[in-house]
Amino acid sequence: MRILTFQGSPRIGGNTDLLLDSFIKGAKEAGAEVEKIHLYRVKIGPCIECGECDTTGECVIPDDMKEIYPKIDASDVIVVASPIFFYNISSYTQALVERSQARWVSKYVLKKAPPFGKEKKGIFLSLGATKGKRLFEGVQRVIRYFFDAVYAKYEGGLFYRGIEKKSAIKEHPSALHDAYKLGQAVVKAPPENWPLVRDPSP
Repeated sequence: MRILTFQGSPRIGGNTDLLLDSFIKGAKEAGAEVEKIHLYRVKIGPCIECGECDTTGECVIPDDMKEIYPKIDASDVIVVASPIFFYNISSYTQALVERSQARWVSKYVLKKAPPFGKEKKGIFLSLGATKGKRLFEGVQRVIRYFFDAVYAKYEGGLFYRGIEKKSAIKEHPSALHDAYKLGQAVVKAPPENWPLVRDPSP
């Protein structure tokens, strides 16, 4: 199994990074091949609505997405991890989402089949400093449509409120263990048995 993960926080070694690392540890120990991309460390610009992908399904912007598209295509599972800033995903994560436009064109305009003939699975890991009841509603919709554009089904995620100070995730009673167990389950169990919070909205 190939798992591609995206870490969307600019704080390397921070809460989002630690949560994702726990997932990665569980998945690797269960036998998966896992790659981690720090979005803060790569160059991905936003979509510029040039329309060049409309006939080819390929983006013409000359940045690091050129190397990331094939990795997305070849993966079995994609994990996106992002903190919540002002009730939204980070700008680094948003750039990744916007640049899925080329794959959306491939799927819905050009009617191309999924790469390698398979549908991928998508997971979202997120945390925020506030404790708002609806903190993760909007971002889940964004992430779900990102996954859909890259031929992946959004399965759900893990979400934690009230996590603000650096390394505060270590003080949470279950978060890191939850992520570790999820990483193992993704390799060993069918998606319906993954310990996720499912998105109930249509």
